[in-house]
Amino acid sequence: MNAFGDLSMKSDEVLHVELEEFRRQHRDLDEAITALEEKGARDPLTIKRLKQQKLRLKDMIAYIEDRLYPDIIA
Repeated sequence: MNAFGDLSMKSDEVLHVELEEFRRQHRDLDEAITALEEKGARDPLTIKRLKQQKLRLKDMIAYIEDRLYPDIIA
């Protein structure tokens, strides 16, 4: 089962906690990437992997937000 399927079985309270944790991880990765780029890191593969991880977190955050705050058409 994929990570998104695992989230569908969790309560809203658990999802709120995980959402904050994913947001914190996303910010931490952003800061790490910025620091490596400013330092002139000689390992572009590491930066690429960090950016991919950051994108996966962004997708997870969007999925949880959609589940917790569904669009309501009035």
